[in-house]
Amino acid sequence: KIFMNTLKYLQSNEFLLDVDLWRLFANLEELNKMSLSFLETFFETVKEQVSKSDSPMEFSSLLRKFFQGDLCQTHQIYCLNYTSAVFYLENLRQREDFGIYLKQWCEQNEQCKRLHLPELLVAPLHRLTRYPLLLNNIWKRSTDETEKGFIWSLKEKVEKSIRDLEGKVKWLDNFQKFRQLQEVIIWPQVWDRDKRFFVPEWLKQSLRENSNENILSSTNRLLLHEGRLTLAESTRLLDVYLFLFDDFLLITKIKRNKKKYGGSDTSSVPVCPSLTPELQSFIREGGFCTVLDQPIPLDRLILKNVDPVHVTVFSLRNTFLIQHENRYRQCIAVFLLQAQTETAK
Repeated sequence: KIFMNTLKYLQSNEFLLDVDLWRLFANLEELNKMSLSFLETFFETVKEQVSKSDSPMEFSSLLRKFFQGDLCQTHQIYCLNYTSAVFYLENLRQREDFGIYLKQWCEQNEQCKRLHLPELLVAPLHRLTRYPLLLNNIWKRSTDETEKGFIWSLKEKVEKSIRDLEGKVKWLDNFQKFRQLQEVIIWPQVWDRDKRFFVPEWLKQSLRENSNENILSSTNRLLLHEGRLTLAESTRLLDVYLFLFDDFLLITKIKRNKKKYGGSDTSSVPVCPSLTPELQSFIREGGFCTVLDQPIPLDRLILKNVDPVHVTVFSLRNTFLIQHENRYRQCIAVFLLQAQTETAK
Protein backbone atom coordinates (compact mmCIF):
# COMPACT_ATOMS: atom_id res chain seq x y z
CA LYS A 1 0.00 0.00 0.00
CA ILE A 2 2.98 2.28 0.61
CA PHE A 3 4.13 1.77 -2.99
CA MET A 4 0.61 2.13 -4.38
CA ASN A 5 -0.39 5.22 -2.39
CA THR A 6 2.96 6.92 -3.05
CA LEU A 7 2.51 6.38 -6.78
CA LYS A 8 -1.01 7.83 -6.58
CA TYR A 9 0.38 10.88 -4.75
CA LEU A 10 3.13 11.39 -7.33
CA GLN A 11 0.64 11.06 -10.19
CA SER A 12 -1.67 13.60 -8.54
CA ASN A 13 1.33 15.96 -8.74
CA GLU A 14 1.85 15.08 -12.41
CA PHE A 15 4.81 12.73 -12.01
CA LEU A 16 4.98 9.21 -13.54
CA LEU A 17 1.63 9.79 -15.26
CA ASP A 18 2.36 7.12 -17.88
CA VAL A 19 2.68 4.36 -15.24
CA ASP A 20 -0.44 2.16 -15.23
CA LEU A 21 -1.59 1.53 -11.64
CA TRP A 22 -3.77 -1.42 -12.59
CA ARG A 23 -0.99 -3.21 -14.50
CA LEU A 24 1.20 -3.00 -11.39
CA PHE A 25 -1.25 -3.53 -8.53
CA ALA A 26 -4.40 -4.92 -10.18
CA ASN A 27 -7.26 -5.17 -7.62
CA LEU A 28 -4.95 -4.83 -4.60
CA GLU A 29 -7.23 -2.30 -2.84
CA GLU A 30 -10.25 -4.59 -3.13
CA LEU A 31 -8.10 -7.54 -2.02
CA ASN A 32 -6.87 -5.61 1.04
CA LYS A 33 -10.43 -4.73 2.07
CA MET A 34 -11.66 -8.28 1.58
CA SER A 35 -8.72 -9.87 3.48
CA LEU A 36 -8.94 -7.36 6.31
CA SER A 37 -12.69 -7.88 6.62
CA PHE A 38 -12.16 -11.65 6.82
CA LEU A 39 -9.46 -11.32 9.51
CA GLU A 40 -11.42 -8.84 11.61
CA THR A 41 -14.59 -10.95 11.44
CA PHE A 42 -12.58 -14.11 12.18
CA PHE A 43 -10.92 -12.69 15.31
CA GLU A 44 -14.17 -11.08 16.47
CA THR A 45 -15.83 -14.51 16.24
CA VAL A 46 -12.99 -16.06 18.25
CA LYS A 47 -13.29 -13.36 20.96
CA GLU A 48 -17.05 -13.85 21.22
CA GLN A 49 -16.69 -17.62 21.48
CA VAL A 50 -13.94 -17.35 24.11
CA SER A 51 -16.21 -15.21 26.29
CA LYS A 52 -18.76 -18.05 26.14
CA SER A 53 -16.37 -20.58 27.58
CA ASP A 54 -18.96 -23.34 27.83
CA SER A 55 -19.97 -23.39 24.15
CA PRO A 56 -17.83 -24.89 21.35
CA MET A 57 -16.41 -22.70 18.58
CA GLU A 58 -18.77 -22.31 15.62
CA PHE A 59 -17.17 -21.08 12.39
CA SER A 60 -19.54 -22.37 9.70
CA SER A 61 -21.43 -19.12 9.03
CA LEU A 62 -18.21 -17.07 8.96
CA LEU A 63 -16.40 -19.45 6.61
CA ARG A 64 -19.45 -19.80 4.39
CA LYS A 65 -19.71 -16.02 4.01
CA PHE A 66 -16.12 -15.58 2.83
CA PHE A 67 -15.06 -18.83 1.18
CA GLN A 68 -18.31 -19.25 -0.72
CA GLY A 69 -18.25 -15.53 -1.42
CA ASP A 70 -15.60 -13.33 -3.02
CA LEU A 71 -12.46 -14.04 -0.97
CA CYS A 72 -10.90 -16.63 -3.29
CA GLN A 73 -12.25 -14.97 -6.43
CA THR A 74 -10.63 -11.65 -5.46
CA HIS A 75 -7.34 -13.47 -4.89
CA GLN A 76 -7.66 -15.19 -8.28
CA ILE A 77 -8.02 -11.87 -10.11
CA TYR A 78 -4.89 -10.55 -8.41
CA CYS A 79 -2.87 -13.74 -8.99
CA LEU A 80 -3.77 -13.92 -12.68
CA ASN A 81 -2.37 -10.41 -13.13
CA TYR A 82 0.81 -11.18 -11.14
CA THR A 83 3.00 -12.47 -14.00
CA SER A 84 2.03 -9.51 -16.16
CA ALA A 85 2.74 -7.13 -13.24
CA VAL A 86 6.26 -8.52 -12.74
CA PHE A 87 6.88 -8.27 -16.49
CA TYR A 88 5.71 -4.63 -16.47
CA LEU A 89 7.70 -3.80 -13.33
CA GLU A 90 10.96 -5.17 -14.81
CA ASN A 91 10.44 -2.85 -17.76
CA LEU A 92 9.74 0.19 -15.55
CA ARG A 93 12.75 -0.43 -13.30
CA GLN A 94 15.08 0.47 -16.17
CA ARG A 95 13.87 4.09 -15.93
CA GLU A 96 15.69 6.59 -13.73
CA ASP A 97 12.53 8.42 -12.55
CA PHE A 98 10.81 5.14 -11.59
CA GLY A 99 13.98 4.01 -9.80
CA ILE A 100 13.91 7.18 -7.66
CA TYR A 101 10.25 6.51 -6.79
CA LEU A 102 11.10 2.93 -5.72
CA LYS A 103 14.29 3.58 -3.76
CA GLN A 104 13.88 7.06 -2.30
CA TRP A 105 10.13 7.37 -1.89
CA CYS A 106 9.16 3.82 -0.90
CA GLU A 107 11.92 1.35 0.00
CA GLN A 108 13.39 3.67 2.64
CA ASN A 109 10.09 3.64 4.53
CA GLU A 110 10.71 1.59 7.69
CA GLN A 111 7.35 -0.18 7.30
CA CYS A 112 8.73 -1.87 4.18
CA LYS A 113 11.34 -3.63 6.35
CA ARG A 114 13.90 -3.39 3.52
CA LEU A 115 11.67 -5.45 1.22
CA HIS A 116 11.52 -4.54 -2.47
CA LEU A 117 8.34 -4.29 -4.52
CA PRO A 118 8.73 -7.72 -6.27
CA GLU A 119 8.95 -9.39 -2.84
CA LEU A 120 5.78 -7.62 -1.71
CA LEU A 121 3.77 -8.23 -4.88
CA VAL A 122 4.07 -12.00 -4.42
CA ALA A 123 2.68 -11.94 -0.85
CA PRO A 124 -1.04 -12.35 -1.82
CA LEU A 125 -0.14 -15.53 -3.73
CA HIS A 126 1.38 -16.95 -0.55
CA ARG A 127 -1.68 -15.86 1.45
CA LEU A 128 -4.02 -17.78 -0.83
CA THR A 129 -2.03 -21.01 -0.40
CA ARG A 130 -2.29 -20.70 3.39
CA TYR A 131 -6.10 -20.76 3.47
CA PRO A 132 -6.32 -24.57 3.12
CA LEU A 133 -3.92 -24.86 6.10
CA LEU A 134 -6.19 -22.63 8.16
CA LEU A 135 -9.29 -24.60 7.17
CA ASN A 136 -7.52 -27.87 7.91
CA ASN A 137 -6.58 -26.68 11.41
CA ILE A 138 -10.18 -25.64 12.11
CA TRP A 139 -11.43 -28.98 10.74
CA LYS A 140 -9.08 -30.92 13.06
CA ARG A 141 -10.37 -29.10 16.13
CA SER A 142 -14.08 -29.20 15.24
CA THR A 143 -16.25 -31.53 17.30
CA ASP A 144 -19.55 -31.26 15.42
CA GLU A 145 -19.63 -33.83 12.60
CA THR A 146 -21.89 -31.71 10.38
CA GLU A 147 -19.54 -28.74 10.73
CA LYS A 148 -16.50 -30.98 10.11
CA GLY A 149 -18.01 -32.20 6.83
CA PHE A 150 -18.80 -28.66 5.73
CA ILE A 151 -15.31 -27.33 6.56
CA TRP A 152 -13.66 -30.28 4.76
CA SER A 153 -15.70 -29.61 1.62
CA LEU A 154 -14.68 -25.93 1.80
CA LYS A 155 -11.01 -26.90 2.11
CA GLU A 156 -11.27 -29.15 -0.95
CA LYS A 157 -12.99 -26.37 -2.89
CA VAL A 158 -10.21 -23.88 -2.06
CA GLU A 159 -7.50 -26.43 -2.97
CA LYS A 160 -9.19 -27.07 -6.34
CA SER A 161 -9.40 -23.31 -6.89
CA ILE A 162 -5.64 -23.02 -6.25
CA ARG A 163 -4.85 -25.92 -8.61
CA ASP A 164 -6.97 -24.32 -11.35
CA LEU A 165 -5.26 -21.00 -10.74
CA GLU A 166 -1.78 -22.53 -10.95
CA GLY A 167 -2.69 -23.97 -14.34
CA LYS A 168 -3.91 -20.57 -15.58
CA VAL A 169 -0.83 -18.76 -14.25
CA LYS A 170 1.51 -21.29 -15.92
CA TRP A 171 -0.42 -20.91 -19.18
CA LEU A 172 -0.15 -17.10 -19.04
CA ASP A 173 3.55 -17.26 -18.18
CA ASN A 174 4.17 -19.68 -21.06
CA PHE A 175 2.16 -17.46 -23.41
CA GLN A 176 4.25 -14.37 -22.53
CA LYS A 177 7.51 -16.31 -22.81
CA PHE A 178 6.68 -17.62 -26.28
CA ARG A 179 5.43 -14.23 -27.44
CA GLN A 180 8.85 -12.82 -26.49
CA LEU A 181 10.67 -15.70 -28.22
CA GLN A 182 8.71 -15.01 -31.40
CA GLU A 183 10.12 -11.47 -31.38
CA VAL A 184 13.69 -12.55 -30.61
CA ILE A 185 14.07 -15.62 -32.87
CA ILE A 186 14.53 -14.78 -36.57
CA TRP A 187 13.78 -17.41 -39.22
CA PRO A 188 15.83 -16.77 -42.41
CA GLN A 189 14.30 -17.73 -45.73
CA VAL A 190 15.55 -20.99 -47.23
CA TRP A 191 17.39 -19.18 -50.07
CA ASP A 192 19.23 -17.01 -47.52
CA ARG A 193 20.15 -20.00 -45.38
CA ASP A 194 21.55 -22.08 -48.22
CA LYS A 195 22.83 -20.54 -51.46
CA ARG A 196 22.19 -23.79 -53.35
CA PHE A 197 18.49 -22.98 -53.47
CA PHE A 198 17.49 -20.60 -56.26
CA VAL A 199 14.04 -19.02 -56.08
CA PRO A 200 12.85 -16.47 -58.67
CA GLU A 201 11.77 -13.14 -57.18
CA TRP A 202 8.14 -13.61 -58.23
CA LEU A 203 7.94 -16.84 -56.19
CA LYS A 204 9.59 -15.55 -53.04
CA GLN A 205 6.51 -13.74 -51.73
CA SER A 206 4.34 -16.87 -51.79
CA LEU A 207 7.07 -18.76 -49.92
CA ARG A 208 7.40 -15.98 -47.34
CA GLU A 209 3.70 -16.35 -46.51
CA ASN A 210 4.40 -19.86 -45.19
CA SER A 211 6.40 -18.40 -42.32
CA ASN A 212 8.17 -20.66 -39.84
CA GLU A 213 7.57 -18.15 -37.04
CA ASN A 214 4.16 -19.71 -36.35
CA ILE A 215 5.93 -22.79 -35.01
CA LEU A 216 6.35 -20.94 -31.70
CA SER A 217 2.74 -19.73 -31.50
CA SER A 218 1.45 -22.94 -29.89
CA THR A 219 0.84 -22.43 -26.17
CA ASN A 220 0.91 -26.21 -25.64
CA ARG A 221 4.64 -26.33 -26.40
CA LEU A 222 7.05 -26.11 -23.44
CA LEU A 223 10.55 -24.65 -23.30
CA LEU A 224 12.54 -27.12 -21.18
CA HIS A 225 16.06 -25.65 -21.33
CA GLU A 226 18.05 -22.93 -23.04
CA GLY A 227 21.63 -21.76 -23.06
CA ARG A 228 24.70 -20.50 -24.85
CA LEU A 229 27.18 -22.94 -26.46
CA THR A 230 30.00 -22.81 -29.00
CA LEU A 231 29.60 -24.48 -32.39
CA ALA A 232 32.76 -25.79 -34.06
CA GLU A 233 32.69 -25.07 -37.79
CA SER A 234 35.41 -26.04 -40.28
CA THR A 235 37.24 -22.70 -40.06
CA ARG A 236 35.91 -20.98 -36.93
CA LEU A 237 34.08 -21.21 -33.61
CA LEU A 238 30.59 -19.72 -33.58
CA ASP A 239 28.55 -18.51 -30.59
CA VAL A 240 25.16 -20.23 -30.67
CA TYR A 241 22.12 -20.25 -28.41
CA LEU A 242 20.10 -23.46 -28.09
CA PHE A 243 16.42 -23.76 -27.22
CA LEU A 244 15.30 -27.22 -26.13
CA PHE A 245 11.52 -27.55 -26.41
CA ASP A 246 9.52 -30.61 -25.43
CA ASP A 247 9.29 -31.73 -29.08
CA PHE A 248 12.31 -30.26 -30.91
CA LEU A 249 15.71 -28.61 -30.53
CA LEU A 250 16.44 -25.24 -32.14
CA ILE A 251 20.01 -24.06 -32.78
CA THR A 252 20.39 -20.32 -33.38
CA LYS A 253 23.23 -17.91 -34.13
CA ILE A 254 23.63 -15.00 -31.72
CA LYS A 255 23.36 -11.59 -33.39
CA ARG A 256 23.43 -8.08 -32.00
CA ASN A 257 21.41 -5.43 -33.77
CA LYS A 258 20.72 -2.10 -32.10
CA LYS A 259 18.06 -1.33 -34.72
CA LYS A 260 16.04 -4.45 -33.87
CA TYR A 261 13.68 -2.51 -31.63
CA GLY A 262 13.72 0.72 -33.58
CA GLY A 263 16.70 2.54 -32.12
CA SER A 264 20.01 2.35 -30.31
CA ASP A 265 18.44 2.58 -26.83
CA THR A 266 17.02 -0.84 -26.04
CA SER A 267 17.12 -0.55 -22.24
CA SER A 268 13.34 0.00 -22.14
CA VAL A 269 12.53 -3.19 -24.06
CA PRO A 270 10.05 -5.23 -21.95
CA VAL A 271 11.60 -8.58 -21.10
CA CYS A 272 9.76 -11.64 -19.82
CA PRO A 273 11.10 -12.37 -16.29
CA SER A 274 10.78 -16.15 -16.66
CA LEU A 275 13.49 -16.23 -19.36
CA THR A 276 17.04 -16.88 -18.17
CA PRO A 277 18.96 -13.81 -16.89
CA GLU A 278 21.47 -14.29 -19.72
CA LEU A 279 18.78 -14.14 -22.39
CA GLN A 280 17.06 -11.19 -20.67
CA SER A 281 20.34 -9.26 -20.70
CA PHE A 282 20.96 -10.24 -24.31
CA ILE A 283 17.52 -8.96 -25.39
CA ARG A 284 18.03 -5.65 -23.58
CA GLU A 285 21.30 -5.21 -25.46
CA GLY A 286 19.34 -5.41 -28.71
CA GLY A 287 20.31 -8.98 -29.49
CA PHE A 288 18.36 -11.57 -31.44
CA CYS A 289 18.81 -15.18 -32.51
CA THR A 290 18.86 -16.30 -36.14
CA VAL A 291 17.86 -19.91 -36.74
CA LEU A 292 20.94 -21.77 -37.99
CA ASP A 293 19.20 -24.82 -39.42
CA GLN A 294 15.79 -26.43 -39.41
CA PRO A 295 14.33 -27.53 -36.02
CA ILE A 296 15.52 -30.99 -34.99
CA PRO A 297 12.62 -33.19 -33.79
CA LEU A 298 13.62 -35.03 -30.64
CA ASP A 299 12.70 -38.40 -32.19
CA ARG A 300 15.15 -37.66 -35.04
CA LEU A 301 17.98 -36.46 -32.80
CA ILE A 302 21.00 -38.58 -31.85
CA LEU A 303 23.29 -37.34 -29.10
CA LYS A 304 26.89 -38.56 -28.95
CA ASN A 305 29.52 -37.88 -26.33
CA VAL A 306 32.96 -36.83 -27.62
CA ASP A 307 35.98 -38.09 -25.72
CA PRO A 308 38.36 -35.23 -24.76
CA VAL A 309 41.29 -37.17 -26.32
CA HIS A 310 39.73 -36.80 -29.77
CA VAL A 311 39.27 -33.03 -29.68
CA THR A 312 42.31 -31.70 -27.82
CA VAL A 313 44.02 -31.08 -31.14
CA PHE A 314 41.32 -28.46 -31.86
CA SER A 315 41.57 -26.99 -28.32
CA LEU A 316 37.97 -28.00 -27.66
CA ARG A 317 36.69 -29.02 -24.24
CA ASN A 318 33.38 -30.36 -22.86
CA THR A 319 32.27 -31.36 -26.35
CA PHE A 320 29.36 -33.41 -27.69
CA LEU A 321 27.82 -34.14 -31.06
CA ILE A 322 24.22 -33.66 -32.19
CA GLN A 323 23.17 -35.63 -35.24
CA HIS A 324 19.96 -34.91 -37.17
CA GLU A 325 18.45 -37.82 -39.08
CA ASN A 326 15.59 -37.73 -41.57
CA ARG A 327 12.70 -40.19 -41.62
CA TYR A 328 14.84 -42.67 -43.59
CA ARG A 329 17.53 -42.65 -40.86
CA GLN A 330 19.94 -40.74 -43.08
CA CYS A 331 22.16 -38.17 -41.36
CA ILE A 332 21.29 -34.75 -42.82
CA ALA A 333 23.11 -32.49 -40.34
CA VAL A 334 25.83 -32.73 -37.68
CA PHE A 335 26.70 -30.16 -34.99
CA LEU A 336 29.84 -30.34 -32.84
CA LEU A 337 29.11 -28.28 -29.74
CA GLN A 338 31.27 -27.12 -26.84
CA ALA A 339 29.90 -26.19 -23.41
CA GLN A 340 31.62 -23.78 -21.03
CA THR A 341 32.00 -26.43 -18.33
CA GLU A 342 31.63 -30.19 -17.94
CA THR A 343 28.64 -29.58 -15.64
CA ALA A 344 26.92 -27.42 -18.25
CA LYS A 345 27.57 -30.14 -20.84
